[in-house]
Amino acid sequence: MIVLGIESSCDETGVALYDSDAGLLGHLLHSQVDLHGPYGGVVPELASRDHVRKLIPLVDALLSKSGLQRADIDAVAYTRGPGLVGALLVGAAAGSSLAWALDVPVVGVHHMEGHLLAPMLDTERPDFPVVALLVSGGHTQLVEVQGVGRYRMLGESVDDAAGEAFDKTAKMLGLPYPGGPELAKLAQVGDPERFRFPRPMTDRPGLDFSFSGLKTFALNTWKGAEVQDEQLKADICRAFEDAVIDTLAIKCRRALKETGIGDLVLAGGVSANKRLRERMRQELQKLGGRAWYPQPQFCTDNGAMIAYAGCQRLLAGAGESGEFKVRARWPMEQLEAV
Repeated sequence: MIVLGIESSCDETGVALYDSDAGLLGHLLHSQVDLHGPYGGVVPELASRDHVRKLIPLVDALLSKSGLQRADIDAVAYTRGPGLVGALLVGAAAGSSLAWALDVPVVGVHHMEGHLLAPMLDTERPDFPVVALLVSGGHTQLVEVQGVGRYRMLGESVDDAAGEAFDKTAKMLGLPYPGGPELAKLAQVGDPERFRFPRPMTDRPGLDFSFSGLKTFALNTWKGAEVQDEQLKADICRAFEDAVIDTLAIKCRRALKETGIGDLVLAGGVSANKRLRERMRQELQKLGGRAWYPQPQFCTDNGAMIAYAGCQRLLAGAGESGEFKVRARWPMEQLEAV
């Protein structure tokens, strides 16, 4: 079965072709960074319009690159939610219309399930059960995963997600958009001994996260300095990144101990952070388990993860009629098990 995957939940248009027998056949991604850069963040209406312009030409380019025709597509998977409603509607409408025209099945995919399953795109894959840490611009979640669709939420952010806190802190320090990667880059030359920021919600039981106060702590450190220079920025970035990584590591250790599970899947945009990956590798090595990550190109939003997740559900008999309904908010626990 060859599945066309369409991702349009926010500010990146991603398409991919996944073969249930041969694996990933190809993928393409169009980023809207330059479009939203002047505004310092995603403008939903501009994002939707850009998806409209780019999506179908991107699908045609992918087919040409892969040496396939539209008639070779056996099914279509699109991101149903969560995400920006207008952006989601573009992918849903295009995917459903294409499936109807080709008379093939179509399925809406949960965006975070796509991220969670992204490590499965590699030839070496984790076995269930695992604990998954999903860290992105919109979500920070710890999930017990017994199988596809068999999820139990262990903890999540009560305010800003980790990626959101990275981006907002970077913006407050005057770093270019998108801020998260810029903050991580500047942290590499920061002094790890100059500041120590709080590790929020680690001094109490539970697996929830909170990063809003950490963002404010960084701002107050910047404003309270007598000399505001580039080195101060770098030192604040290092202290902020250290605090986020420590917090995530502490909570992951708790989750693994609580569930008795040995392996951890780290996914989502923030999972591309090199220092976070190395820290989790070390932590799991100490615990006798293993940390699993997607390839860096599949950490951020992409069509490959949607094609793979959709393929698993289609093989299990899932599918939709020509009608579709996107969901800006969509708890993972509501998904049906495969």
